[in-house]
Order: sequence, then structure tokens, then C-alpha cells
Amino acid sequence: MLDLALVKRGVVDFISEDELLSKVKEKGVENIVVKYGADPTSKDLHLGHTVPLRKLRQLQEMGMQIVFLIGDFTAMVGDPTGRNKTRPPLSEGEIRENARTYLEQVGKILDVDKIKVVRNSEWFADMKLPEFIKIAANYTVARMIERDDFAKRLKEGIPIFMHEIMYPLLQGYDSVVLKADVEVGGSDQLFNFIVARELQKAYSEEPEVVITMPLLVGLDGKAKMSKSYGNYVAINDDPDTMFGKIMSIPDDLMWDWWLLLTDESEDKIEKMKREVEAGKNPRDIKLDLARTITSQFWGEVKAKEAQEKFIKVFSRRNFEDMAIEVKVKPGEKLIDLLVRIGFASSRSEARRLVKQGGVSIGGVKQTDPFVELKFEDGVILKVGKRRFAKLFKE
Repeated sequence: MLDLALVKRGVVDFISEDELLSKVKEKGVENIVVKYGADPTSKDLHLGHTVPLRKLRQLQEMGMQIVFLIGDFTAMVGDPTGRNKTRPPLSEGEIRENARTYLEQVGKILDVDKIKVVRNSEWFADMKLPEFIKIAANYTVARMIERDDFAKRLKEGIPIFMHEIMYPLLQGYDSVVLKADVEVGGSDQLFNFIVARELQKAYSEEPEVVITMPLLVGLDGKAKMSKSYGNYVAINDDPDTMFGKIMSIPDDLMWDWWLLLTDESEDKIEKMKREVEAGKNPRDIKLDLARTITSQFWGEVKAKEAQEKFIKVFSRRNFEDMAIEVKVKPGEKLIDLLVRIGFASSRSEARRLVKQGGVSIGGVKQTDPFVELKFEDGVILKVGKRRFAKLFKE
């Protein structure tokens, strides 16, 4: 049964409500095909990936058919979305291994026994050139380079390669092959989804309904969650690590996390906000958040154990026990490390933190943000009062 209010919960773009209602009326909710595509570009999923996956679970529970598309062919091309340079292609071996681990982790959120898994190499690997030219004939170069990523790179004189321009067409054609009724993804995928709608029209199909979800802000409270920023919580993090990382987020970030990463009602979230405004300690609400999220992946027992351990550590102010482990590149400078792992949002902020005496390594206060890091494995980097990282040589 379609629950429109739940469909719209937390959504950024919804194109469109009327189209979805029309499709459900015509086909029945149980015949709605929902596409979710993932290029297996890394082994580990983090909480940011779970935001659209949770939306898929909601649609799955309404009775819709979920098609999980492994972009094993498009991963060899590389999605240019959000990139200021060309994404390096992956080998077939890397793609196969990443795809295997993706499905294992997705099973923690979706009922994988009820989803259909396909790979776009099934239709692209043997595609003849005339068929691809037919696909490409449906979109102009002018429209393709309107996308923000490409426009910015053109302005800055950064090369755009032909295979990157092809990528949205390939992703869009996936929707044609699957006859997708709905597509779900991050808000950064909106351009690609619009291309899919146009291609479906060109192939005499009804355009898919587009549902995009916010990009989850990471532990630093500033940048989107990403492994490259070091501000992520991995799905496979052990319970103690997961709990501790969640407790490190800024207080004002937890409301979005409640909305996007839990099933708590919006009314209850608003009530918790009012309680904090009235003087309740936000730490208590964040403890509930950390336990709720951790229990989704590890169960209630382990989540409670992680909470008890955290409170014990917190009461001693021994935050070093919650330090994340970081590998330092040879010759890496302190300023660059702070930005890379998300302890500073920019090089200027990193310089300011060092100059203000807020950064120490092994208990020694750092004064030069440009110093090349030299240390013994396991030394503790401290930034401010509550950010700790255990450093290891790469």
C-alpha cells in the first residue's frame, strides 16, 4: 500500500508526486519497478550510502519491486558527478570484489531475497557501435556540459574527456533497459536522473519518477560523508567504533541524522529539539541516536554494551580510547592531514587550529602547520578537546 507521506520523508527532489500516483493507479503498487544503481568503486559502504538504501527499504515494504543495479560496466568508465578531475577507472577484478562486498552490506538494510540484482555489463558489454550511436543521438553536447561539474571544469581549464560525457547516457540507458518506474539516489545524481527521463521518452517509455535524498553530512559537521575526507562511519565498523564516532558529531547535526538514519517520527524529533531548547542535555539525546543507529547493524544487545562502554570512557574524559586510526602518507604535512581526515574543513582552518595551540601529537603542542609528519606508529593526534586520531605510517 502506497504511503505518500513516508515516500516524501527526507526527500530533496520528487519528480513528481502526480506521476507516481498515476503509475500506481495504472499498474498497482506491487508492479512498480524501483531502480537503484551503484557503481562498486570501493569495498566499504558508510552511513551516507544508507540514506537512499533506507528509502528503498520503505518502498520495498510498501510492496514495490526493487532492482539493485550493479554498475560493473559503468564503474570502468567512472561517474564524473561531484568530481573536479577525471575519476580513475577500476580493473575488472576490483569491480567484482567490490560488488560482492556491496551486496553483503546492502543485506543489512534491504531484504535481499526480495530484490532483483542485475549488472549493466549484461547489455553494454556486447553492445554494437550503431546502438550506442543511437543512444548518443538523443542528447546534445550543449545540454551535457550544462551540468555543474562540467561547467566548473571548463571554466577552470580542467580537461573533460569524452568517456565522462558518455557516462550520464550510459546510466540513463540502464533505466530504459529496466523500464524503471522510479529511481532513487543521492541529490548529486539529479542531472543523471533527468537524462534517464529524457532517454526513456526517446525510447517511447514513460519517464521514471525521480526521488533524491540528501547527501549526509559527515562527522565534522561540514562536508558530505566520504572516506576520502575521513569523516565517515562505515557500516562494518565494530559497535564500539560506530557508537563512538556517532557521539562525536556536532549537536546540531544530530537532527538530520535522526531524520535520515532512523525510523523515528518527525513529531518525536521536533519534540526532542524543543526539549534541548528548554535545557535538556543534548548528550542524552545523542546517546539515544548512537544506540538506535548502532542497533540497526549490530543488534540491541551490542548497541547497549557499546553505550555502557562509551559512558564509562566519557566519565573518565579518556577520549583517546575512541581515537580513529589513520594512515599517514610519506612526507604528508600536518595541515594536509588535518583536512584529509576531516579534523579541519580547509587549509586555512587547519592553520588557525595549529596557530591557536589546538593541535598536539604525542602530547607535544604543534606550532608549524606545514611540518612533515614524523612519529612512531600508534602516536595520538589531538585536535581540540574531543578529536583524536591514532597515527600509523602508510
